[in-house]
Amino acid sequence: MRFFMVGFGQAGGKILDLFLEREKKVGSGIEIKTLAINSARTDLMGLKYVPKENRILIGQTIVKGHGVGTDNKLGAKIAQEDMETILSEIDNRGTHEIDAFLIIAGLGGGTGSGGAPVLAKYLSEMYSEPVYAVGILPAPEEGKLYSLNAARSMISLLKYVDNLILIDNGAWKFEGLSLKESFNRINREIVVRLALLVRAGEPLEEGMVGEMVVDSSEVINTFRGGGISSIGYSTSIAEPEPKRKLFPFGKKKDRLMEDDKAIKIATLVRRATLGRLSVPCNPKSAERALVLVAGPPEQLDRKGLEKAKLWLEDLIAGVEVRAGDYPTRRTEHVAALVILANVTEVPRVRELQRLAAEAKEEAEDAERMRIEKTLTLFDEDIEPLI
Repeated sequence: MRFFMVGFGQAGGKILDLFLEREKKVGSGIEIKTLAINSARTDLMGLKYVPKENRILIGQTIVKGHGVGTDNKLGAKIAQEDMETILSEIDNRGTHEIDAFLIIAGLGGGTGSGGAPVLAKYLSEMYSEPVYAVGILPAPEEGKLYSLNAARSMISLLKYVDNLILIDNGAWKFEGLSLKESFNRINREIVVRLALLVRAGEPLEEGMVGEMVVDSSEVINTFRGGGISSIGYSTSIAEPEPKRKLFPFGKKKDRLMEDDKAIKIATLVRRATLGRLSVPCNPKSAERALVLVAGPPEQLDRKGLEKAKLWLEDLIAGVEVRAGDYPTRRTEHVAALVILANVTEVPRVRELQRLAAEAKEEAEDAERMRIEKTLTLFDEDIEPLI
């Protein structure tokens, strides 16, 4: 699937950079148009794989290249003021060959949290291609201000994107790692999932033939209708094929081997669906689902995919489940990607709303107390002007 990928803000830029690093190492050859947008010059300079000509510094007249901190209202303002420049850069790179736009942003900060919804609004109005967003939710320990920012950003994004894929930092803690180390690990996990999604509908390696092909139109149909989506992922080491001479019973043993492969594929898909999702949710609340399994061709199995598809059809609330495989020699693993589209039971979102409401109330109380305390400095006999 050919995306125009935009990394907006610090988190979005880092993930885009890691994605390009991975694609370069794998040598996929898939053409991806990219832009990294930020209000902090140092963040843009820290990128290694996004070409310099694909980096845009915004808000220079207001924040002078120093970023907006955690003020996502200011982030939205500078994105609005520099939108003509951003859209011009997108147009200059061409959009006639892309399947969709993909905006990546951290929702708890300032630049990406505020700017991503503004960009989504303009893209949805100007282009016929769908606009998706990958939004990274802050962990609860990052503070209530980050939760308030994320709630504001998420509500705004849902108005303009064709689908919002959520990643919950709070659900992706790794034992023994610091918060910064955990975030770096989370970013790499996100990239692995995005890389597999990009494979959908793209040309296969020479000599590789997929038995059940998922193309870009099926991804678009899975994501249609807006709402929130969660992504599951599971992987296992590809086991070497046993030599035929070890199995003297001919076709009977071949059938046993095929059945074993089918069970492994079906199990991998179940693990991806019921394991650690990008944002914890109830899979049964999904409206649609898509499965993509990738790995060495001898490890893939049509029966296993069909079993997994039937299982998902029984599991989710809707009935639309699409499934396909992507044979490749560039890996020693078999990986399953499961998209649960338009999920409605997402506990983290409800918690985020609660924390955001508390943060807003506390901020209003603090402002009121500050004003009252300041007024006590003046003599009561002095009358205010208004």
